[in-house]
Amino acid sequence: MSTRIGVITFPGTLDDVDASRAVRYAGAEPVALWHGDHDLQEVDAVVVPGGFSYGDYLRAGAIASLAPIMREVVEGAAKGLPVLGICNGFQILCEAGLLPGALTRNEKLHFVCRDQKLRVENADTAWTSGFTRDEEILVPVKNAEGRFVAAPDTLKALEAEGRVVFRYVGGNPNGSAADIAGVASENGRVVGLMPHPEHAIDLLTGPSEQGLGLFTSVLGTLAGAPAA
Repeated sequence: MSTRIGVITFPGTLDDVDASRAVRYAGAEPVALWHGDHDLQEVDAVVVPGGFSYGDYLRAGAIASLAPIMREVVEGAAKGLPVLGICNGFQILCEAGLLPGALTRNEKLHFVCRDQKLRVENADTAWTSGFTRDEEILVPVKNAEGRFVAAPDTLKALEAEGRVVFRYVGGNPNGSAADIAGVASENGRVVGLMPHPEHAIDLLTGPSEQGLGLFTSVLGTLAGAPAA
């Protein structure tokens, strides 16, 4: 039986189709999950994709974090379910309390869209186990509220505990604290990042194929881990 990875769609989600495509490229079965449902359909992992959920009218990710499906994701994560949040998905995971910190307006208040180098700071999470530490990957970034911020004590703890997963290299596109592009939960099962690995899985459509490594990583993690 193939690994089933759920991909959530909220009103305003843009990248659910791309995330599902990345799941297929990795060799798993994508399962569409609807924001208004309470059913994770027994998936093995979940991707919360990018977009502008609910138009970002209140605060990016704030409304989506209260959706029925997110209650199930929070409960699943507590039992070890691997969860990946990309861009707006990262914002949603922070708003839901699954990841620390917050994503705020970019430093120069401009929407940023460009190919971006990232350095893998932690290759021991559920979504980065296929990389090596200090490996650099090239993926697109596109956001207006991508500046990661956190209280000084939280930033200190993230660094000390090795929970910074990705860091911007060659320029910080949004003014994130300490060039942080992605962070992980304490157990490494939940990861969020602002850049878009699902847009870097095929040289025909992206700047590299290196983003696929996040999706193949979780398959390896699941193959080697007991069922949650």
